[in-house]
Amino acid sequence: MKPEELVQRALKAREKAYAPYSHFKVGAAILSTDGEVFTGCNVENASYGLTVCAERVALFKAVTMGRRSFSAIAIAAGTSDYCSPCGACRQVLAEFGGSTKVYMANCKGEYREMTVAELLPAAFNLTK
Repeated sequence: MKPEELVQRALKAREKAYAPYSHFKVGAAILSTDGEVFTGCNVENASYGLTVCAERVALFKAVTMGRRSFSAIAIAAGTSDYCSPCGACRQVLAEFGGSTKVYMANCKGEYREMTVAELLPAAFNLTK
């Protein structure tokens, strides 16, 4: 799948975000190595610590469907800036591989590409 297609899926997922507090809607689309795409959006809560980011929603959906290997994830917000994953999402993504490509997109569908390892070079890991 082309990065632009994954970005468009993330932008579409963003439309379903529940963000009544921050009004910062984010969408994500993660591509498993077998070609399946799972989407997610951020879901806020009045107790801010219980809010879940779009990236983790998409990843957790994929994991519940038995996927454990990913080639790419796109993250999109409604801003002109590129939407970078937060530290918690970087760590969760690192759990499933540092070589996963991360397409950080803006509202126009433009994106920047990095890998999870580039975003979090010293990820916490219990197996090393």
